[in-house]
Amino acid sequence: MNGYTVLLKWDDGASKWYALNDDIPIVLEDASLDTLIDRVKMAAPELLELNGQPHKDIHLLFKMERQAVIA
Repeated sequence: MNGYTVLLKWDDGASKWYALNDDIPIVLEDASLDTLIDRVKMAAPELLELNGQPHKDIHLLFKMERQAVIA
């Protein structure tokens, strides 16, 4: 099994989530976190195959990061 950690970051200015991973490599964006995760799950195997990486039995770990300033 091949494991990858995908970082999900919120951009307040753009009001979008971003999915990032340099090993796959993948950079996607979406306003919906659930939709973004679904898009990553669909795109990751294809991107890995295109880059000559093993693309079966992939384990994706999603880590979310969102910051808030409270005044």
